[in-house]
Amino acid sequence: MSFFSFGQSAEIDIVLNDAETRKKVEHKTEDGKKDKYFLFYDGETVSGKVNVTLKNPGKRLEHQGIKIEFIGQIELYYDRGNHHEFVSLVKDLARPGELTQSQTFDFEFTHVEKPYESYTGQNVKLRYFLRATISRRLNDISKEMDIVVHTLSTYPELNSSIKMEVGIEDCLHIEFEYNKCKYHLKDVIVGKIYFLLVRIKIKHMEIDIIKRETTGTGPNVYHENDTIAKYEIMDGAPVRGESIPIRLFLAGYEMTPTMRDINKKFSVRYYLNLVLIDEEERRYFKQQEITLWRKGDIVRKSMSHQAVIASQRFEGSSSAEKALAQAKEDSN
Repeated sequence: MSFFSFGQSAEIDIVLNDAETRKKVEHKTEDGKKDKYFLFYDGETVSGKVNVTLKNPGKRLEHQGIKIEFIGQIELYYDRGNHHEFVSLVKDLARPGELTQSQTFDFEFTHVEKPYESYTGQNVKLRYFLRATISRRLNDISKEMDIVVHTLSTYPELNSSIKMEVGIEDCLHIEFEYNKCKYHLKDVIVGKIYFLLVRIKIKHMEIDIIKRETTGTGPNVYHENDTIAKYEIMDGAPVRGESIPIRLFLAGYEMTPTMRDINKKFSVRYYLNLVLIDEEERRYFKQQEITLWRKGDIVRKSMSHQAVIASQRFEGSSSAEKALAQAKEDSN
């Protein structure tokens, strides 16, 4: 992006030092499309160059300083004027003066804290970006470059199974069990459903994965439910004593880790929703929250310390040493 004024103007380009080797991932934009962005983790250094190219060679460009910022911010769509910044770092590249020719400036933000996962939702967006600015009296010239951040976790130590009952007195009694309550994003949900008493005519049964996005606080709380997956368990009437196995692969669905009270602005939670429909089209529900987390599948040795940082943040994780061992194991 460049802004034109009388006399000299310039174009800004931001180039990362490891642009050729750094992994890119797809991330959903606000309009629902997907673009590829450079992927970073918490604690990684962000470094590169800012190239300033003068548009009119021979003319000088006066400025009030050149800087680059690394920003992490949350934007609530119902409050678009306010950007809530949780990371804000600035590096001055040049003091006030003038440019007589195109120039390149180096920058480095060392071991940057990136505590939250990048997220674009129904009512909220969490983004990280670099912004280079040439300050001028009349109008600034600036360029932004978005990056994507993934948060990593280690295997949770406490991961108990889920057991629940669905019952309508003297009509229906069902027990269902899932193998655990915390799943990584490429995990498999394994479970069983037991029919202990069936006196109503069930014609259809399914498990849905529901994403619930909550934004705001107090009277300004907004909930958005989105059905991520539907898994048909049976089509037809079950009989007493019957058990039905469940195997639901998560890798094929577009999901994020569970996010709880991110910067006191929003949450993203996931639920398994058991739905029964009888022959009179009555629907019966039973819902259970599950925790989703992103497994540390990084290969680069330099990233081992990142797993340590992640392990200290993940609820139920034990020690940093276990995280380090897990990162090494995943890289083999």
